[in-house]
Amino acid sequence: MRNAVKTCAGAIGTILALVINEVPASAVEFAIVGARAAGMGGAGVAVTSDAYATYWNPAGLAMSKGVDVLLGASVQGVDRLGLKQTLNDLKNFNGNDFSQANINYANSIASRFNQPGASISAIAAGGLYVKGSYGDHAFGLNISDVATGGMYTSVPVTVGTAGIVSIAGQMAVNGLEARQAVASYAYSFLDRTLAFGVSGKFIQGAAYTGTAFIQGGNNITFSHNLGTPALSTAFSLDAGALYRPTEWLRVGLVAKDLTQPTFRTPIGTEFKLTSQVRAGAAVNPYRSMTVTVDADVIANHTLVPGVKSQVVAIGAEQALLSDRLFVRLGAYKNTVDTHSYITPTAGFGMRFGAFVFDIGGGYDFRSSGALGSFTLGMTF
Repeated sequence: MRNAVKTCAGAIGTILALVINEVPASAVEFAIVGARAAGMGGAGVAVTSDAYATYWNPAGLAMSKGVDVLLGASVQGVDRLGLKQTLNDLKNFNGNDFSQANINYANSIASRFNQPGASISAIAAGGLYVKGSYGDHAFGLNISDVATGGMYTSVPVTVGTAGIVSIAGQMAVNGLEARQAVASYAYSFLDRTLAFGVSGKFIQGAAYTGTAFIQGGNNITFSHNLGTPALSTAFSLDAGALYRPTEWLRVGLVAKDLTQPTFRTPIGTEFKLTSQVRAGAAVNPYRSMTVTVDADVIANHTLVPGVKSQVVAIGAEQALLSDRLFVRLGAYKNTVDTHSYITPTAGFGMRFGAFVFDIGGGYDFRSSGALGSFTLGMTF
């Protein structure tokens, strides 16, 4: 037992040293995958042992027996400094009105575009996730797409009054889809006291570097301004560990994208999936309740310059009706983004025989940060 713990600590220390010493470039933030995690604030590193462990922490696959087939999708967005409303005001702006009030309104729109940090970030994930086990061995597969994006002002916005009241500037619209096929393996020791897991990922990266011209009357959206992607492929690795010293406590750590794959963009630059490290813990105060917390060990760069993501997430789940109904609550906060707020989350799940249905979501009620997720599946 002592040797196993020492081995775990040594492996974790090596992973952290390799990752933390790297200098980050363009990157993506940790996505919330699966409705159960979404309902519990986006915490999943220590608590996930179904097929979603192929994303959250491959070691979790070996912490329970069974077969899972899950289909799910999640969408998450953050509107910083009211950029969504500013875009709506731009769309409805009338440049033919030369009144002083309208000129002042144009200047107000321009100043809001030019605020440092004004941006929109979006994260989406979806796919098919499969798990199987044999003794202390566990295997997982997923075919999924994890997409991230960011929209921000790249050329300062100005106001002119020659001919019409004009609002002019430019926005950058960046995006990266990681279309991936993932194969995971995990092994548990000492009656599932300790588990290690690894995932190999073949990724087709679809990188977008679109632009949008800011002009009164324009309707600027993510989908219309991303442009045509550049496609490239790469291989990457995730590794994780999970330790359960007692029946009521689990502690986990995962390091994602250890090879830091890069993907070329349409303008000749590169987006890099820099490594992410997240730790988690889960406690069962009594058999039917789980309380869990996750924290990013290092800050993740995003596709919006100057914006980083380092999230702390906490959640709880109460099982009811002999584990047929599950009620979940949680919250998460990006601790290094001054323009994001605590986002409360909630969700529920149902089990009817082998059938699984979960739904979860969240909303911050201040900056229009929102999250939604669902899962359908079978578990045996």
